[in-house]
Amino acid sequence: MAGFDWLRDPDRPFLFNLVFWAVTAVMAAGLAQAVLLGSGSVPEYVLFSANLGLVVALWPMLPWDRADGRRWAVPLFLVATTMLGVSGAHSTHLPLILVAVANLAFIYSMRTATIILSCLAVVMFAAVPLLFHKTVLDGLQETGLAAVLAAFVLGMTSSTLAARRSREEARGLLERIRELAVAEERARMAAEMHDSVGHHLTVIKMGLENAERFRDRRPEAAWAEVRQAKELTAEALADARRWVRALRPLALDGRVGSAALERLAASFDGTGISVSFEVRGEERRLAADTELVLYRVLQEGLTNALRHAKAERVRGTLTFGDDRVALVVSDDGTGRDARARGGFGLTALADRARALGGTLASGNRPDGGFELRAELPSSEVRA
Repeated sequence: MAGFDWLRDPDRPFLFNLVFWAVTAVMAAGLAQAVLLGSGSVPEYVLFSANLGLVVALWPMLPWDRADGRRWAVPLFLVATTMLGVSGAHSTHLPLILVAVANLAFIYSMRTATIILSCLAVVMFAAVPLLFHKTVLDGLQETGLAAVLAAFVLGMTSSTLAARRSREEARGLLERIRELAVAEERARMAAEMHDSVGHHLTVIKMGLENAERFRDRRPEAAWAEVRQAKELTAEALADARRWVRALRPLALDGRVGSAALERLAASFDGTGISVSFEVRGEERRLAADTELVLYRVLQEGLTNALRHAKAERVRGTLTFGDDRVALVVSDDGTGRDARARGGFGLTALADRARALGGTLASGNRPDGGFELRAELPSSEVRA
């Protein structure tokens, strides 16, 4: 990670971060006190300082997700924290060893961490009487205390890993639900497109057949049928273009966010209405679901203005607030009959907005025309 981004690493448990810096601060203070009091030799100070410096340098490099890489730092950190006990921090280094073992569980598995922890317990039990000239009972007591702390750390690690797995499964499920919703919407739109364009083509075919029959006996009627077929062809072409716009994916030519909305607004050029679009506030990267709802709201507003409202001008405004983003689509058309109910498109959009924690409102404007207003949470997505 560049700079100090590792301080905000969402995969690194905050408690482990707190324990690490608290323990290393205690060790650094103990080293400074030993130097001032002269209670050790210079080689001991140098060895312990180098060991502690290595541990501190490795800490930002430790991965906490299996996809991060840098796995070489995991066993090296375990060795470095274990050596702190030999180089001068007996007992004080135990919390760091437990953090190192927990890191093993995050990157490898709980089974690997448990096996290594068991080996460390055996080594610790043997090292207390051999290296530090204490009794076997002292070794048993210290090993027992370490085992209790280890069980707590591994239990917390297991819970964290389980929560992480549940979060990933929920994310996958939400993505699947989104795919099904998109597929359902596309199927609905395809059926509507078949009914709309298919009806036009059927009438055109019948009109041309009539023109073919009338061409000799009633040429004026034949030309009337041809003119009607020509008009219906223009309507069918306009319908086909509208459905192509509706089926177009969110990222138009690689565009996302306001760029995709601007491109959608520009795609209505030449349809007989004037469309303007502006962005207010400092733009932020939004979640994909939020962008999709905003895209569909603008699409619905533009399509309504073109097909039903007899509007001449449509204005879209995307406003970024502190924690919300709002999209207002207004036109100068005839508005909607107060007795009319919202169509399927508006109802589906309102449901989507509510699912994201937002709202969708629609209605006639006081000065004439129709307005759609969507407000959604705008939590920023990190790249």
